[in-house]
Amino acid sequence: MRLKSENSMLLIVDLQAGLLPVIDGGNQAVAEAQWLGGLACELDVPVWLTEQYPEGLGGSEPRLLEALPDYRLWQKVHFNAHAESDFAAALEKSGRRQIVLCGSEAHICVMQTGLGLLEAGYEVYWLSEAAVSRRAEEACLARERMTRAGATPVTADMVAYEWLERCDDKRFRRIHRRFLKPRASRPLRFY
Repeated sequence: MRLKSENSMLLIVDLQAGLLPVIDGGNQAVAEAQWLGGLACELDVPVWLTEQYPEGLGGSEPRLLEALPDYRLWQKVHFNAHAESDFAAALEKSGRRQIVLCGSEAHICVMQTGLGLLEAGYEVYWLSEAAVSRRAEEACLARERMTRAGATPVTADMVAYEWLERCDDKRFRRIHRRFLKPRASRPLRFY
């Protein structure tokens, strides 16, 4: 199934300042979430962020928040964000059925949120360069498990070009200059 901007949402799980120093690939995950989040905002794709226990893990990474012109922030106690009744109700009300998912830790909160979304009937797209854990091996295992459960692994480039759909309008040219071209030569690790 192809992603459609009018049916998509970007969900960034727990990229929190107090947790990121111990996350393998944490800086890359923040950069990729910033990049795709900025592009999402240009295309009117909602961007939601979650925070787990911000009193101990700190709030969302400030660099991420500063880079996003528009977002909705959710605090949660469940590892699975979809288990939070307010979150689940707001997501249902949004009408968005395709969830592009990233964050930390991939094998805990990101995976449990993804499994919860799949169980609720959403399409889940696992953003491979921005779903990270303390140990890269656990992020890879989470991706494998999510794929077996029905999620689709994607990259930010895949998502961006599917959301854009075409190259013959002013919107594409503006986004290409601002987002796509500068990112083209950036080295990335995929988990």
